[in-house]
Amino acid sequence: MRFLSHSIIIYINSSFIRFEKLKFNKLGGVIILSRTKQYLRKNGYFYKKEYIRPLLTPDNIYIFRFGRDRLDNRLIIRYSHKWTGRQRINEIDLRLHKQKHPRIFENESELLNYLEDHLLKHEAKVRAREAEKKREGKKHAANGVSK
Repeated sequence: MRFLSHSIIIYINSSFIRFEKLKFNKLGGVIILSRTKQYLRKNGYFYKKEYIRPLLTPDNIYIFRFGRDRLDNRLIIRYSHKWTGRQRINEIDLRLHKQKHPRIFENESELLNYLEDHLLKHEAKVRAREAEKKREGKKHAANGVSK
């Protein structure tokens, strides 16, 4: 009996320690969208994070601005906490290139799928525009030199 009670106390203490570690990690900062952050860093995007705790709503808001040169893309994450202390994402709004109407996602996987597809297409368009400007600049320079 003594051994059984001792093992139960050890089990309760070890689960309490795990719970405390989990709680301590969350106090260090908001751990949201870690896969999205890794994807953006890997592809050369910079980002800036802001945290808002509105007074009148139970949700917390996390604003995440990102871009290559300018931070003109924005993610707005509305999340709350479950009774266990874990974070639950309620909604992710994505506004790329200063859009007025956001795209709304329910989870990070849907967001990543959209970003992988859309950002690659957008980068190709930007590169094509830059190449076109360089060609026009060379034509104007050649015309100016020959005069």
